[in-house]
Amino acid sequence: MIKLYDFLPCPFGQKVRIMLAEKGLTYELVPVDLTQGEQRRPDFLRLNPYGKVPVLVDEETAVYDSTIIGEYLEDEYPEPALMPPLGSSALRARARLFEDFSDNSFTPQVGLLMAEMHRPAAERDPQRLQRLSQAIERVLDYLNHELHGQWFLAAEFSVADIGFIPRLLVLEHLGIQPGLNRSNVDAWLKRLQERSSVQTLQGVTIEPGANV
Repeated sequence: MIKLYDFLPCPFGQKVRIMLAEKGLTYELVPVDLTQGEQRRPDFLRLNPYGKVPVLVDEETAVYDSTIIGEYLEDEYPEPALMPPLGSSALRARARLFEDFSDNSFTPQVGLLMAEMHRPAAERDPQRLQRLSQAIERVLDYLNHELHGQWFLAAEFSVADIGFIPRLLVLEHLGIQPGLNRSNVDAWLKRLQERSSVQTLQGVTIEPGANV
């Protein structure tokens, strides 16, 4: 039985849960409450010395970091694939690059905006809000360009798309309309939201500080 140690609002855990759902894998969810510091417990640190979620345990194998978990799942449970096929080197590189970009640029920026928006209105920094919103809008413009003529970022649905989904779903709550004047992003987002794996995330609590 697969176990997933996770904090439900965490976008990286949500990314892994989409992967597991796409592959039709059942698992036991083991909640780790980051707000209570449970990620610093000795038993959890033995699974991930960085003290971060998600962590996937499959029999005797413990894997952390959402990208590495995804690679493990592709190796161990290759069907259905969430990477372009072997031999499509350029397309596989494209999928990895978009996943990396979402993990290290898009997701953290949205998380910072969420944290700023969570402050009492009188304590928010308007300039910081504007900078973060503009940076996110630029990413959306870039994605709109890259999606021209394509249903998904790397031809077929893959980790390239999955990486963006958790934070795409919260943008409207933050006052950003991702599909506004971006027809490619708008159509892509609708296709993503039609997937049953993505629908399982609808209504997940949005919390600042879950960007771990």
